[in-house]
Amino acid sequence: MSPTSSATPAKPRKAPAKRTPKSDLPADERAALDADIDRLEAGAKVWVALTLDQRARLLGRVRDAVGVVAQEWADAATMSKGLEPGHPLSGEEWLGGPYAIIGLLDALRETLEALAKGRSPLDGVTLDEAPGGRLRANTFPLNGTEKFLLSGFTGEVWFEPGVSAIEATRAAGLAQLTPTVSGGVGLVLGAGNVSSIPVADVLYELFAHNRVALLKVNPTQDALVPVFERALAPLIEPGFVRIVRGGAATGAYLTSHPRFAHVHITGSAVTFDAIVWGTGRDAAAARASGSPKLQVPITAELGGVSPIIVVPGRWSAADLKYQAEHVATMRLVNAGHNCIAGQVVIVSSDWPQRAEFLRELHTAYDAAPERPVWYPRSEERLEAAASAYPDAVWSADRTRAIVEAGEGDDSVETVEYFAPILGVALVGGTGQEFLDAAVAHANDRLTGTLGANVIIDPATEEALGEGFERALADLRYGDIAINTWTAFNFLTARLTWGGFPGATLDDVSSGIGVVHNALLLDRVERSVARGPFRPFPRSVGKGVFTILPTPPWFVSSRTGAEVSAGLTRYLVDGKLPGLVKTLTKAMQA
Repeated sequence: MSPTSSATPAKPRKAPAKRTPKSDLPADERAALDADIDRLEAGAKVWVALTLDQRARLLGRVRDAVGVVAQEWADAATMSKGLEPGHPLSGEEWLGGPYAIIGLLDALRETLEALAKGRSPLDGVTLDEAPGGRLRANTFPLNGTEKFLLSGFTGEVWFEPGVSAIEATRAAGLAQLTPTVSGGVGLVLGAGNVSSIPVADVLYELFAHNRVALLKVNPTQDALVPVFERALAPLIEPGFVRIVRGGAATGAYLTSHPRFAHVHITGSAVTFDAIVWGTGRDAAAARASGSPKLQVPITAELGGVSPIIVVPGRWSAADLKYQAEHVATMRLVNAGHNCIAGQVVIVSSDWPQRAEFLRELHTAYDAAPERPVWYPRSEERLEAAASAYPDAVWSADRTRAIVEAGEGDDSVETVEYFAPILGVALVGGTGQEFLDAAVAHANDRLTGTLGANVIIDPATEEALGEGFERALADLRYGDIAINTWTAFNFLTARLTWGGFPGATLDDVSSGIGVVHNALLLDRVERSVARGPFRPFPRSVGKGVFTILPTPPWFVSSRTGAEVSAGLTRYLVDGKLPGLVKTLTKAMQA
């Protein structure tokens, strides 16, 4: 849900301003954290005094700083995952780090510039109708660079049912419509898996909520703190952002601190519940009485079990191979340590090409480059999968597996493994019958509502017509990707990122609220991305046209690292010779 919608938990009564929470932290650590909050409280007064133009220029300074540290950022993130700088898989750290943040900074700056001129961020954006009478904003691509570099890809933001074009346009801008009203000081508990997330979450606090922020990084990201401090120096120096390290004790101290107005977390539902309700008997008592331990509002992005719905059609051998590599990519990027990693492939048991597709999938899964399974407790998750699915097919020295849903237990459909475990679920039917059944399976059987992926060939999509769009509307997910991966939604600044509306403190599912959302749109239901079913040159005359060959984020791309680094450098410096070299490498993927 949108953080500003009426469904957001109401802020409870204000706690005493200077009360210090109980903690096992040493006194000097508590004092240092309190001093950071002091600095932020002073910075909050400066923040609300800045004009929109000044904030836009400040974003430009942050952009420059990110450009300076981009190489160091990508290298540090690569090494934190057990790989050497420049490794063939390091492209993931370019895209999931500086590339994503530069795109977000640029889009936020354009939003502020529009607001400063008295315009809505939605001015110039095509608005039309989505299924169910919903309003849809076509937010990608919006400029020539996006159209060229990602040709064939589009993105849409769907508003909640009942939102009119006038209402959406007037509300676009969120807290930047009232820039002198402070949102106070917020706490951001940073993600430990993807390096852009903590920075993007801090930016959303500042611009969606007018809220300065203390960022506590996850210990897995400690090595990136010097990079973050340099990248965000224009925000840190005036007291708009502070960055701290620390473990569970630090987090517990901060989440119980009375001087924060809000908490945002990217992590797991288990951590969310511990923050909101506590643990053990105390948590059970708090839930029973409806008295959360946390005394301020919280937003969260918490992941889930993401489906990959493969709609049966008549595919060529090249289609089968390419889409098998696509599915393998959705699971294996970052060794599966992604909240949006595809976990369950839903395939028709009646598809004549099912066996051939699954053979290609096993081949692609096995052939993908080996890499460390690095996230804490991953070995436990792999062992749990081996126990639950004794007939699993293992590869890469038993660090990844494909399992059959329905054989053994149902953990692959109900537990977010956060590791390279890919499930295959069979659903009967073809055409609309299959699609409707697959959507119901995803909605009813899989845990979470963050992201869903749909793969469908152009001829089948055309044959389904309005039935296909209706099925999309029935998918209860905050992000949907058609013929691309929901990581595209994540990387696209003018799309929103978050679980489907309706989560509560009692049943948080994939989280509360959205982030990214550079147009600062209110009352958003979901974002939908669409990509080409076939890459160039096979895209010519066959559905959605694109000049892109195999995307650089595919695990099968031979030049992914070079292309991802080159695209980021082009965003930084805009130099055409470098772009030409990058595009040449892309054609060799």
